[in-house]
Amino acid sequence: MGALIFWFISTFLVGFGIFIFPKYMRYKGSNYGDASGNSLIKTIFDTGNYGEFLTFSYLEKLKGHHRLLTNLYIPKKDGSTTEIDLIMLSQTGIYVFESKNYSGWIFGDEKNKNWVQTLPNKQKNRFFNPIWQNKGHISALQYTLEMNNDELYKSYIIFSERCTLKKMKVTSQNVKVMKRNALIKTIKKDIMGSINMMEIEEVEQLYLKLLRYTKAEEAVKKAHIESIRVKKF
Repeated sequence: MGALIFWFISTFLVGFGIFIFPKYMRYKGSNYGDASGNSLIKTIFDTGNYGEFLTFSYLEKLKGHHRLLTNLYIPKKDGSTTEIDLIMLSQTGIYVFESKNYSGWIFGDEKNKNWVQTLPNKQKNRFFNPIWQNKGHISALQYTLEMNNDELYKSYIIFSERCTLKKMKVTSQNVKVMKRNALIKTIKKDIMGSINMMEIEEVEQLYLKLLRYTKAEEAVKKAHIESIRVKKF
């Protein structure tokens, strides 16, 4: 009996190590922990954080001068806040990312309030249009930064590789919807096809200005969640 328990524990630890080690190495080789304040455990065992981390780790390898900020709580005109997953500041613009870690088939139209997730068991779930959601994020950024040039902002909706984007209708020029494995190719093309709209010094100034909205205190997070709850009712 003791040998069986020892074998079971050993097998579990080996399997757990195989699962954890690659994620640990990727996390240690990234600046995500410092940028987000999320520990290894909080990163890899939270699907939302992990998806955000993967996107962050792709973007930080891009060549050229750019700055990344994550988990920002940006003030809105009405006094509440909006939470932004990830922002990349570049000379070619302000790239605003909204991550969605859904599986199944995804159907969406930029003009529709809700999109649809269809699972293999035929179950259908509706969720708020992430393009509209990110538009709200950009609106808050324009208010906070006092930079209202729409051409400066680029909206990226990133879905995990676990889903299939079946029917996606997007017409706005500065809006992209894709799976994470297409991110680097798409954003490189976007950057190469864009003119510089800021100097490096301006990018740094924006970074310092937005840095104060990262690593929010628990009171700010609770107030944000409460404002969302109130709006639902």
